[in-house]
Amino acid sequence: MTPAINAAKQARVNFIIHEYEHDPAAESYGEEAAEKTGANPAQVFKTLVVSLDGKNLAVGIVPVTAMLGLKQIAKAAGAKKAVMADKQLVQRTTGYVLGGVSPLGQKKPLKTFIDQSAEGFETVFVSAGKRGLEIELAPADLARLTQARFAPLQQE
Repeated sequence: MTPAINAAKQARVNFIIHEYEHDPAAESYGEEAAEKTGANPAQVFKTLVVSLDGKNLAVGIVPVTAMLGLKQIAKAAGAKKAVMADKQLVQRTTGYVLGGVSPLGQKKPLKTFIDQSAEGFETVFVSAGKRGLEIELAPADLARLTQARFAPLQQE
């Protein structure tokens, strides 16, 4: 049981756990998750952490088929600039290892933004807190549990 799964259970939202054998040689954790769960890749989302204006961390959740637009997340967050956050800082702050960072159950909840494409699906897949583990839930539940806003986040 991961903190992400515990957070979903505590909130009493409907969710499905998908577990698969993670291949350490996989080039993309997200694409591997889509392939091994049999999900539509546009419905599988990756959790990325950025640093806003060199001060605060924020989470961007985008489809595994897309790139996070740093200008887009900065704009959504009301910041001037966003850069990918330091890997060690991400792990310390969220409590998760890279490739298994979940937007749910983070040690320190971060300001979160979900790409607006998620609203077009009945359910989306995000990491459940470790490599080889995905949680499927409604986008509205994901937004509620992470206090996230939907915004255009994909790189143009």
